[in-house]
Amino acid sequence: MKAMRLHLPGEPLRLEEIPRPVAGLGEVVVRVLACGVCRTDLHIVDGELPLRKSPIILGHEVVGRIVELGADVSGLVVGQRVGIPWLGHACGQCPYCAAGHENLCDTPAFTGYDRDGGYAEYAAAEAAYCIPLPDRYGDAEVAPLLCAGLIGYRSYRRAGEGRVLGLIGFGAAAHIICQLAVADGRTVFAFTRPGDIESQKFSLDLGCAWAGSTDDVPPQPLDAAIIFAPAGPLVPLALTLLRKGGRVVCAGIHMSDIPSFPYEILWGEREIVSVANLTRRDGTEFFARAAASDIRTSVTVYPLEDANRALSDLRKGHLRGAAVLVP
Repeated sequence: MKAMRLHLPGEPLRLEEIPRPVAGLGEVVVRVLACGVCRTDLHIVDGELPLRKSPIILGHEVVGRIVELGADVSGLVVGQRVGIPWLGHACGQCPYCAAGHENLCDTPAFTGYDRDGGYAEYAAAEAAYCIPLPDRYGDAEVAPLLCAGLIGYRSYRRAGEGRVLGLIGFGAAAHIICQLAVADGRTVFAFTRPGDIESQKFSLDLGCAWAGSTDDVPPQPLDAAIIFAPAGPLVPLALTLLRKGGRVVCAGIHMSDIPSFPYEILWGEREIVSVANLTRRDGTEFFARAAASDIRTSVTVYPLEDANRALSDLRKGHLRGAAVLVP
């Protein structure tokens, strides 16, 4: 099969011909129909996250159709369309797993990081971590929901019940979650890079009540802010935008260092929290909401062989919504 593999950080992915995976115990093999390109992939390529397997096939927003079932697999059938998300395995035994927090597992395995992902024609995954996908979405359109949607949803829940929500960094995740928040009756403000007028217009088209850059002051204080951009200096900035009792949610797996800031902007029972990974329950809840709602995804499709160009466009901020690879 064809696969785009990363051998060393800082190098382009290489298009290579390798053997198709075989389903092991409790696993399935899927023919990849589409795979979203996530900022986490970019962090791995750029060396901001340490390389844990080399060579590695990136990609954890995998949409595929099952072509092989391993032994001891139940509940899935050959021909079924499923999604393979970031969380590819949890031990089920550590204190976090025992308490229902498998996203914090002590010995997890992540798709496209610890085990090969979806920048390929085929991919293997543990059946227990695959997610049946709603029929209402096409293959490319549903791919971003498997991380941008899921991590965005977990971040959205962590933001609490406040009515005025700021989304800082309007990319793949924010363009999905803003629709969910608007449907819930919340007032959403979108913050983009300075000068990114196109993303600001896009956010308004999706129902945001206001859009501006991170240099601008919104019309009213925020109850909560979700930071999707991986820039630490945005944390103290977000604190200055909160009303008392507000919360800043850091949604990424990687962020540059947070600079020091005066205690005054944290005081007033403001909070800073992070979001780590996802649980299978997140997947069940989020896709049930997606299937019953009018959440739309904006995607730019690239051939598998153009994965390096897709990553470059993501790095430069040239995307409206999400990039998706199609073998």
